[in-house]
Parts: sequence; C-alpha cells; structure tokens
Amino acid sequence: MKDVRQMAKDCSQGMADFASVKPEVAAAFGNFAGAVLSDGAIDLKTKELISVAIAAYSRCEYCIVGHVNNAFKAGCTKEEILDAASVAIAFGGGPASAYIATTLMDAVNEFEKDYK
Repeated sequence: MKDVRQMAKDCSQGMADFASVKPEVAAAFGNFAGAVLSDGAIDLKTKELISVAIAAYSRCEYCIVGHVNNAFKAGCTKEEILDAASVAIAFGGGPASAYIATTLMDAVNEFEKDYK
C-alpha cells in the first residue's frame, strides 16, 4: 500500500520548493488551475471527477492522490470516484487499470476516512 498522505506532502513540498525558485511560473500555474478548477458551467464536483479520470489515464500518481482527495473535498462519494476512474480504464486499458488498482484505490481508501 502506498503512503498517499506522504505522497501528498511530498508533492506539496516539492511545489513549494519549485515556487521558491520560479515564483512567476508557480503563480501562473496556480492561478490557471484555480480558475479552471472552480464552479463554472460545470460544477467543481464534476470537474474533480474528470480530473480523477484524466490523472488515472495519464498515470500520474501524484495527480491521482491529489484529485481523489480533492474529489472527496468537493463532495464526491467513493462510488462516484470509482465510476469516473472506470472511464479511464475504457480509454487507457491495462496501464490505467493498474494505477487504479493500486494508487487510486489506496487514495480512496485512505482519504474516504476524512469525509465520512
């Protein structure tokens, strides 16, 4: 089992370290991501489910961990997150399913505890 909480901390620290060297790039990315991942024509909850599927399809463990946690924060259920992840399997096949079976399931099982 992956320590998804440590992965989240490592990613956050790494982004902070990067921002100390390239603050303009980090700020621009943060502003862009914040604008995209907010309520609009599509609500945040739906956008986080899309993000979960894209993260799994892309096989980015840190993105999977972050967006699973964000999906729970946005009010998604375990079932909704797994349903979104299933879309990634349809497009990404075996490689996506391997990340879903490991990193994503570890993140779901760990972060679900925070939102019950």
